[in-house]
Formats: sequence, structure tokens, C-alpha cells
Amino acid sequence: MGGSEPTVPVPSPDLEITSFQNPRVKLARALRDRRDRDREGLFLVEGYRELLRAAEAQAPVQELFFCPDWFQGSNEGRLLARWRELGARLIQVPGPVFERMSYRDRPEGLLGLCAQERMTLEDLPLSANPFLVVAEAIEKPGNLGTILRSADAAGLDGVIVADAKTDLFNPNVVRASIGTLFTVPAVQVESVVAQRFLRERKIRSFAATPFGKVRYTDTDLSGPVAIVMGSEQYGLSDLWMQGADMRLRIPMMGRADSLNVATATTLMLFEVVRQRGWEGVLPEGIF
Repeated sequence: MGGSEPTVPVPSPDLEITSFQNPRVKLARALRDRRDRDREGLFLVEGYRELLRAAEAQAPVQELFFCPDWFQGSNEGRLLARWRELGARLIQVPGPVFERMSYRDRPEGLLGLCAQERMTLEDLPLSANPFLVVAEAIEKPGNLGTILRSADAAGLDGVIVADAKTDLFNPNVVRASIGTLFTVPAVQVESVVAQRFLRERKIRSFAATPFGKVRYTDTDLSGPVAIVMGSEQYGLSDLWMQGADMRLRIPMMGRADSLNVATATTLMLFEVVRQRGWEGVLPEGIF
């Protein structure tokens, strides 16, 4: 017979913390700052969906703070039990303390401290027909997180964050990615290193810019490809504008002269998917 899985009770905590002044609480708040994240080698993962994807990827979450007062569903117990199996220490805190630790307007009662795992370009699991995106100097964490989410949806081999203005481990990158930070291989490097990597592997780079002479739908993107997107304020650097294999534009028919970088990235990525064919990408019957 069918039916939903039985509800799993919330596991007993390994530790209970009630004080705002506890060093673990202070550490969680400090990890909002990039300098503290880099010094500690940790970052925050908050929210049910984010921690579920982290669990599926067996990410190195060391401690998981939880507060049942803030839970929004009935599956939190199952997730906490899974994290205990994976070796995370479960720490229960009362509502006011969790609210102080949370960086969200509406907490969900789940906050993990995860070790940073930094990949190199050589670690990227390139397929026989590589498909990458290079995000240069993206300033807003929400945009970088959304680019990761689109990269996951389009089945990319990886994301190269070049000349990072916001780091991959920013809490709002994790949040905007809806946990796809744990599903998409991502590397932070300098642009010159990324460009050399692409050339050595014969992966053509296509720079997205309003000044491109070729529409993004009018060139062959079916081979090894890296879509290169620039910062919201300044666009792409001269290194990419001059060094990319081709400059492409998205036609603009209104008064705006550019799109949000995450929106533009999604359009570009799914043009690559369209040209490569939808088979094996979308469930049967979608198109």
C-alpha cells in the first residue's frame, strides 16, 4: 500500500545551549563575515532544503543547531536523524537564541556549521563535451547563488567563480542556491588562470555582453563551451572581452540596456541545452 513515510521524532540532542554568550553561538554569528569564515574554515548552512541537499551530498557538516519552536513541517526529525548518522553533533537551542543565530527573517529552526571544501580547476569532473560557466566578479550573493541553481538545472560540469567579489560560502549564496552549492562543482580562481585552463583544454569561451555583434542564438554552442558572465555594475573585464573566442549578446527590445546577470546566465545556459538537444534532460512529455 502507498502512503507517506511515518514521522520520525526529533532526536535527543548531544548538547543543549541556552545562553546567548555561549562560544558556539558567537561562532555561528561570526561566520556571517567572510574573514571569520576563512579563518575558521567553516560556513553556515541554514534551512531544511539546504541541509537536505547537503546531507544527500554528505557534506562535512560538523554541528547542527536546531530549535523545534521554529520548525515548519514534520520531516525535521528524519533529517536530524540522518545528520546524526553522518556524524554531525546535534545542538538544541531555545527560540530566542536560534533567532539570534539565524540570518533569515523567518528562521526554519535548522542551522549547520559546515567545513569548507575548496576545489581546484583540476578537480572539475569534465565530461567528454564540457559545459561550464565562468562568473567573473559577481558582486551580489543572491545572483551568484541563482547562477549555481541554474547551473544545476542545466546540468553543467561546473561553475568557475573568477576574481570573486563575494565568496561561494556566503550564507546568502547558499540560500539563493537552494543548496545546489552542494550539487554543482564550483571553483574560485583568478580570471587569467581560468582563461588558461579553458584554452589548454580547447573549451571555447563565449563572453556575454551588450556589445556583442552576434546574437546568442545565432552561433554554435553544441561543442565544448564556457559561458562567461560579468559583474552587474561593470560587465566583463578587458581580459575576457579581448580574450574570449566570441562575444555574444542577448537582444534587448525595451529601454533597459542589460538584464540581471543571473537572468542572463539562465538564458545563455539553456540555449546551450537547447542546441545540444533536450533528450535526457527533461522528463518525457514536457515538450
